[in-house]
Amino acid sequence: MFYHDDELQFEVEVEEPDPYFAKMLQQAIGGAEGEMRVALQYMFQAFAVPTDKKEYRTLLMETAVEELGHIEMLATAVTKNLEGAPEHLREEARSDSVIAAMMDGGQPRQALSAGLHAMPVDSNGVPFTGNYVVASGNLAADLYANVMAESTGRLLATRLYEMTDDRGMKEMLEYLIARDTMHQNQWHAALESLDDHVPVPASFPQEKENQDVNYEFMSTFRDRHEDPDQPWTSGTSPDGNGEFSYGYQPGGGEPDVKEMLERMYNEVN
Repeated sequence: MFYHDDELQFEVEVEEPDPYFAKMLQQAIGGAEGEMRVALQYMFQAFAVPTDKKEYRTLLMETAVEELGHIEMLATAVTKNLEGAPEHLREEARSDSVIAAMMDGGQPRQALSAGLHAMPVDSNGVPFTGNYVVASGNLAADLYANVMAESTGRLLATRLYEMTDDRGMKEMLEYLIARDTMHQNQWHAALESLDDHVPVPASFPQEKENQDVNYEFMSTFRDRHEDPDQPWTSGTSPDGNGEFSYGYQPGGGEPDVKEMLERMYNEVN
């Protein structure tokens, strides 16, 4: 069950509205690195957490709801950047000033389809897709995915920070960047609290996997190269169950697909 309050999680102010920056902010809402992605990702991951690990479900769900608040903040920022189109753009416009501003620096759909408000799309106007969401049902795998999601989200926020001189927008982004820092660290801490989670899934018996290649780095160069003696080619593996080695693709003969080609009538006669 969710509850909503009209108060924003963090106050959003825009000193100089900028339709182009509104377009860039859309990436932080509906893009692959955006808040819609992490909100739904953490929520659907929480649904799959078993009852004996309810503390992780709480962690995921509380963070998911926080991310919903971030969507609200960014949507407010988009609206404030659109509804106050700069005066110089109004003066230069040949027809409707707001539409002209959108055509010059933003997305026409934000004016034409959304009435100068945020949309569930990225900065190119591509609709958000659930394909961005990683929720495998394996807690360790999902936590690794969350570290990546927060890393790319923080990277996006820092890039947006460098794209604006608006003090209000910088303060909002400073807040979001700080929360990305916390979220990265909390997912790392959650991973470290799990016992024997490497490799994922750790519950699969390793004796069933091919023992000749399970800790071998495979070079794909055509010509043979010497072992570069890197942490991933020699020494003990992070799971403590093997020793890294350096080798090459074993090769398995030519693919025999003639029967399939005949059955699918793919051959040209």
